[in-house]
Amino acid sequence: MAGHSHWANIKRKKEAVDAKRGKIWTKCSKAITVAAQLGGGDPAANPRLRLAITDAKSARMPNDTIDRAIKKGTGEGKGDAFEEIVYEGYGPAGVAVMVDVLTDNRNRTAPELRKLFDTHGGNLGAAGCVAWNFDRKGVFHLPADKTTEEQLLEVALEAGAEDIQREEESFRVTCEPEVYSDVQEALEAAGIEGENSSVSRVPKDVIEVTGDDARKLMHLLSTLDDHDDVQDVSANFSIPDAEMAEIDG
Repeated sequence: MAGHSHWANIKRKKEAVDAKRGKIWTKCSKAITVAAQLGGGDPAANPRLRLAITDAKSARMPNDTIDRAIKKGTGEGKGDAFEEIVYEGYGPAGVAVMVDVLTDNRNRTAPELRKLFDTHGGNLGAAGCVAWNFDRKGVFHLPADKTTEEQLLEVALEAGAEDIQREEESFRVTCEPEVYSDVQEALEAAGIEGENSSVSRVPKDVIEVTGDDARKLMHLLSTLDDHDDVQDVSANFSIPDAEMAEIDG
């Protein structure tokens, strides 16, 4: 989907900056802690923890930091208990927005997110107002100059991927969340390096956004993504390439 691709491209650049500030490690640490809290500290028996650790290693988080985050979740280390919440709302032009949050204080987080929506031309909605328009998928973005469609068909589909699409200078591989780790391991074993991968919400359809609404939407999504409690932001939009280049520039 165009909206997913536009936002994915922006997030890749943001993550490179965030990694230098340590923000990516903070988000990964929270995800690991909650996964261990919910399903135990053994990655072999806890698929969610295994996925969180994979993401952390992709962000080059040190093993001892990963271990501390696991111990926080299992109660062996000191740390706050995080609550997992999904907020839903609308951005400019009626774009559906979903925000995945891990917070130790929902009474603080909810009003802060509501203010961000209001400030950037959107509004926070009720639970379920836009969730119907998204599917959870594993998504891999792979440089087109590092692999071929034939190789991906052989490696990724064999591992359980469901779709491969060419998007300008990269391939997008999608799969069900349950086989995300299998596909990732198969790609790594084949020496196929990815630009970005995650389990995220992919929109079923998109709204084309232009002009001032497009700029406001990008500001909203980026500001939400910068919030300390936010783990992921998804939205169903498409922006014409020419306008996207101006905004991105």
